[in-house]
Amino acid sequence: MANKGQGQILDTVLLRRLMAYVRPYRGTFVFVMLAAILLSAFSTLTPYLLKITVDDYITLKDYEGLVLMISFMLGTLLLEVIFQFSFIYYANWLGQQVIRDIRIRLFKHMVRFKMAYYDTSAVGRLVTRAVSDIETIASIFSQGLFMIVADLLKMLLVIIVMLAVSWELSLLVFLVLPFILFATRKFQKAMKKAFDDVRTQVANLNSFVQERITGMKIVQLFTRERIEYQKFKEINERHKKAWLKTVWYNSIFFPIAELSTSVTVGLIVWFGGMNVVAQTTDISLGTIFLFIQMSQMLFRPLRQIADKFNTLQMGMIAANRVFTILDTQSIIANQGENQPKEIKGHLRFDNVEFSYKSDEPVLKKISFEVAPGQTLAIVGATGSGKTTLINVLNRFYEINSGNIYLDNAPISSYELSFLRSQMAVVLQDVFLFADTILNNITLWDESITKAQVIDAAKRIGVHEFIMSLPGGYDYNVKERGIMLSSGQRQLIAFLRAYVSHPALLVLDEATSSIDTNSEELIQSAMNKITEGKTSVIIAHRLVTVQNADKIIVLDKGKIVETGTHEQLLQVKDGLYKKLYEVQFLKEESVA
Repeated sequence: MANKGQGQILDTVLLRRLMAYVRPYRGTFVFVMLAAILLSAFSTLTPYLLKITVDDYITLKDYEGLVLMISFMLGTLLLEVIFQFSFIYYANWLGQQVIRDIRIRLFKHMVRFKMAYYDTSAVGRLVTRAVSDIETIASIFSQGLFMIVADLLKMLLVIIVMLAVSWELSLLVFLVLPFILFATRKFQKAMKKAFDDVRTQVANLNSFVQERITGMKIVQLFTRERIEYQKFKEINERHKKAWLKTVWYNSIFFPIAELSTSVTVGLIVWFGGMNVVAQTTDISLGTIFLFIQMSQMLFRPLRQIADKFNTLQMGMIAANRVFTILDTQSIIANQGENQPKEIKGHLRFDNVEFSYKSDEPVLKKISFEVAPGQTLAIVGATGSGKTTLINVLNRFYEINSGNIYLDNAPISSYELSFLRSQMAVVLQDVFLFADTILNNITLWDESITKAQVIDAAKRIGVHEFIMSLPGGYDYNVKERGIMLSSGQRQLIAFLRAYVSHPALLVLDEATSSIDTNSEELIQSAMNKITEGKTSVIIAHRLVTVQNADKIIVLDKGKIVETGTHEQLLQVKDGLYKKLYEVQFLKEESVA
């Protein structure tokens, strides 16, 4: 789709697609168009009334007629103001309605993307598409499309009136018109390319700033301030040059357009004045006034159309980028309809294979089974595929072959949101929103009351910790939970999982980065939330999985050992035994 409009002043296919969002507001659209027509008519009528006033009343010194014509002109002016207000207000209103609908659809589409899409997409670019690009689309209606239509209608009426009044003066105006049209077309083509570059540089700048602000701790820890500053200067310089190119084109075009208008006025005064003095034609003083005003009314919209075309093109470029995301089919297929009243939690992997890249398998023929209420622990070195198991279980990624069963039904047979609602995942890096603790626990689920949250917090032993914070459950943790320690964030994540009453609980390295003060509380909370639930625990610290019903050991995407803690310690030269001994020796040396 990005190539469809290349080399065109206006991508009509893209415009038709955009206009589809106007259909729910067709009444407003028709009113805006009607206002544009009437606005053009009244703005053209005013100079013609001036001609009549000069020729028939001022020249003939008809005082009563002059007062009447002034009244007509004031009435026309009032109507022009009313329709201009209506036109501007409702054109902007329509634009805001359209971008609201597009933004809602875009966000709904983005939240359904596979994780693979986010793995390869810069967050800053996506933010640019969802915020500033969509705002730019609004300008198509508020400052672009309707304004251009109104100006074209005004120009058409001006040309008709000119030809009806004096063909000689009309020819003088039309002699200059082709030159303005040629310059305008060249300007539009140049500006389209320039604004495409501008949007690219804006996206690059947003992406860079967003990433550096998010990763500021790394920037400062590794003393990269100077390096990142230099990189920012380079990106900012490209951004500046892209904008200056648009300024350059404007600086050339608008003085040329202004000069052309002045030349036309001079020709009208010269030719019309000579004829008035010589009285050789029917050109009157009022006709000269009319043509001076109408030549400006003809050329000014041309200059404005060029400027508004820039706005329109920026909006179309932004629309193209947004629609490119909407056209992206990186969505997990949700064709399952299975939504049983109860999930027991029987989990089975059957020869599951998966790879992020086609030539680099991550999971190789993985098979295991977890009975309802059992706890399965998954251990292994970094990169062995532990977290990938959780990703495919939640259907963040689609497996290449094999199958995953929940209660003896393939997980693909379940409705996707239902499947995920049956699982609660606690990650190593807990993400909290800039909101209250209560909202971060319930995730704005109105079916979960504050009383239920408090009761659950007391059950797993975190109520006192929450109440020790200023405001208790209403304490705002700020962006990403920065106001809490890693252990405290982990406790909030445990409570979030507990109140959702999942059939299947997944703990992904949930105790690997806790502080000493929180360790006992977290271990107690973990024991409580896993009680009686089918649980899958990915662990780096083997002391946390010793009581698991089953432990599988992964190495390079394969299951190399399976058993209980005691059984695995008996395996001669076993990987689990080596990992345990290394950790045990480390803990002894620290002690």
